[in-house]
Amino acid sequence: MDYSIREYACDDLPKLRAITMEAFDGVSIDRNIEDRFGKIADRNWQWRKARHIDADAERDPNGIFVAEIDGEIVGYITTWIDQEGSTGLIPNLAVHSSVRGKGLGRALIQHALDYFRTLNLEFARIETLVQNSIGQSLYPTFGFEEVARQIHYGMRLRSP
Repeated sequence: MDYSIREYACDDLPKLRAITMEAFDGVSIDRNIEDRFGKIADRNWQWRKARHIDADAERDPNGIFVAEIDGEIVGYITTWIDQEGSTGLIPNLAVHSSVRGKGLGRALIQHALDYFRTLNLEFARIETLVQNSIGQSLYPTFGFEEVARQIHYGMRLRSP
């Protein structure tokens, strides 16, 4: 598979949102909330998850890297830097289903880690949900180690 990884451009945002909504089905806190409680404020989980990418782009557009095949966006990774804490974080990683399992997610993670190293950071973080078996098997192959588990709770404050 011949791919390239490039820096993010603001015109990429709609495609990144679309890949996000496709890729995070079944492995998103927002999806879990909707499955349990239904839509919140008439918005579905895809809308909520896509907003995470909007926030990543607002916070650090230079820390987003986009994967392309033949000029078509097929994946991305977002990062943000805590310079004072010497830590690079990877909040979102998504690869379109048509190219999953071919090493593109691995290449994007490696790209982010190389980026962190060019900034002379000391530590990198990434997280996943327990139901994301791909993340749980992939991340340790880079040397990531599980350090904690977190439980997310939710409740309706009023009827829809």
